[in-house]
Amino acid sequence: MSEAVSTEAGSPPKDPTPTGYEDVIGKGAIPSAYDVPLADINPINPRLFSEDRWQGYFERLRKEDPVHFNETEWAGPYWSLTRYADIKAVDSDWENFSSANGITLGLRMGAQPPPGSLQGIKTFIASDPPVHGAQRKTVAGVAAPGNLVKLEPLIRERTSRVLDSLPEGEAFDWVDTVSIELTTMMLATLFDFPFEERRKLTRWSDIVFAIPQPGGIVETVEQKRTELLECLDYFTRLWHERKANPGDDLVSMLAHGEDTKNMAPMEFLGNLMLLIVGGNDTTRNTMSGSVYALNKFPSEYDKLIANPALIPHMVPEVIRWQTPLSYMRRTANHDCEIGGKAIKQNDQILMWYISGNRDDAVFENADVLDIERPNARHHLSFGFGIHRCMGNRLAELQLRVLWEEILKRFERIEVQEQPSRTFSSFVHGYTHLSVEVTRKRR
Repeated sequence: MSEAVSTEAGSPPKDPTPTGYEDVIGKGAIPSAYDVPLADINPINPRLFSEDRWQGYFERLRKEDPVHFNETEWAGPYWSLTRYADIKAVDSDWENFSSANGITLGLRMGAQPPPGSLQGIKTFIASDPPVHGAQRKTVAGVAAPGNLVKLEPLIRERTSRVLDSLPEGEAFDWVDTVSIELTTMMLATLFDFPFEERRKLTRWSDIVFAIPQPGGIVETVEQKRTELLECLDYFTRLWHERKANPGDDLVSMLAHGEDTKNMAPMEFLGNLMLLIVGGNDTTRNTMSGSVYALNKFPSEYDKLIANPALIPHMVPEVIRWQTPLSYMRRTANHDCEIGGKAIKQNDQILMWYISGNRDDAVFENADVLDIERPNARHHLSFGFGIHRCMGNRLAELQLRVLWEEILKRFERIEVQEQPSRTFSSFVHGYTHLSVEVTRKRR
C-alpha cells in the first residue's frame, strides 16, 4: 500500500466561497475534532469531507452529543443525528418526519434563495405518501429482480471490456476510466440515452449537488441553473419521442405512467436528477471506494484474493464503509423528543448515515473494513422504510460483477496516492484515484 493511502488529510479546494455556505466552511486549516468547542462543531461543512477529516468529528458527536444542534444564517436551526438507533428510528417514521420539504439541508423558512437559482424543483424522494409511493412505483420495474437477471450479461460484458482495456505498468485515474465509465454506460441503458453522448449524464450528475465556487464543478449559481435547464431541454425532447414511441426505459416509464405523465417541467427535472444521481453517483463512488478501502486494509485484500467467494460479503461491507451519501434530511411534523432533546415542529433533522455506519454499538471496530463482518447488511447506506434505495440490488450487482472480473484478471490494483475527494457534505465520493494494475500471467 502506498504511504499516501494511509494519510488522512486531502487537498482543500482552492478558495471555496460558495453562495450561502460562507458561515459554515470557514478559513484556514480544520482543527482536530477535540480542539473545537462541542457547540461549534458543524458537520455540514463540506471541507470535512473533501479533506477526509470527518471521522473524529462524528466520533465525538456520537460520544458526547448524539443529537446535535446547529443554526446558521442561511439554513436556520437543524439537528444532526449521529447514532445508528436514532437514525433508523427517524428514517422509518415518515408520518412524524417528513421528506416533503427536501432531503438535503435547505434554507430557513422564509429565507430568499440565491439570485438565479432554480425554483419549484420537485422529486418523489422528497415527498410523502401517497405521492411518493405512486411515482416510485412507476419506475421501480427497472430494478426488479427479473430485469436485473436480464441486465447482468450486459454489465459483465461491459465490465470485462473496460478492464481489458486498462494500461499496465502506468498510473491512470480509476474514477474516470472505470467507475464513471461503467456507471454512465449503465445509466445510458436505463434511460435509453444516446450512447455517444452518455458523458452528458456524468456532467449533469456532477452538478446536481455541486456547491458553486471558484474553480469548482460549477463556479456560479447562474452556471448551475443554465446547465440544469439544458438537462431539462434534452430530456424533454426524449420525453416527446417516447410519448410517441415508448420503450422499456425510464423516460418511457415516466412519460406513460399514470402518476407521472402530467408532471410539470420542474417536477420532471427533479425526478430526472434523482434517477441520474441515484443511478450514477452512489455506485461509482462505491466502485472507487472499494479499491481505496482494500488498499487501506491490505490484509482484507489478501483475504479476498485468496477466496473470491467472499465477494458477496465484501460488497455490503464496502457500501457500509464508504457510505456514498453522507446524510438524508427529514423535517419534524410535530414537536417531539429525540435522545432527550426537544425538537420543534418544522425543525430540519439530518440523519448522518456516514456516522451511523461507524457506530461501534452496532458495528464492532466500525472504522475497519472487515469483508467477513456478519452484520454488514445492516448498514444505513440504503436507508430504511418507504425511502429505502430503489436501486440497491442493481448497485450490489454492478459491484459484485466488477470484483468478480477484477479478480480474474489482476494480481493487484495498487493506489498510488491519496485520492481527491468530492467537495460536498452530501455526496461522499472521489474525483480522482490514481492506481496501477498488475495483470495475472497465464
